[in-house]
Amino acid sequence: MKTGRFAAALLVAAAWGVPAHAQFAMVPSPQCKAPSESQQEIEREYRIDASRHLYGCYPGRVFRGKLPPLLYSVMIVSVEIDAKGQVTAVDTVRKPAADEVAPWVQALVRRAAPFPAPAKFPGGSVRFTEIFLVDKSGLFQTDSLTEGQR
Repeated sequence: MKTGRFAAALLVAAAWGVPAHAQFAMVPSPQCKAPSESQQEIEREYRIDASRHLYGCYPGRVFRGKLPPLLYSVMIVSVEIDAKGQVTAVDTVRKPAADEVAPWVQALVRRAAPFPAPAKFPGGSVRFTEIFLVDKSGLFQTDSLTEGQR
């Protein structure tokens, strides 16, 4: 009987729009394959390589299909990758509306290292900006690879 009441309470909380924090409490272990060197020479094109790498690292966290009309959070980050593909900086450009999303996105990026080495960039490093589109379920798309919204 107590279990039934608890389940009912959870349904009521969900219906009332209680924030969904648990899915952002931890970042799953990345499932990355060793990245190959990026042959891109333009930041925009490298950003696509980096997003593909992220999607490969977290296939269970990628929102498949068109995103819902209202997103849980949007965050813009600036990421710096060194000559070996290691993340040297993840800076917040636009803070997300949901505070728990910022450390989660930053951890996703950091744990996905190494990224494809930016071999064609001067000095061997690259800085790019990416937009993370986050659903309340804890799934994401990047602007570089988004499938759009319904």
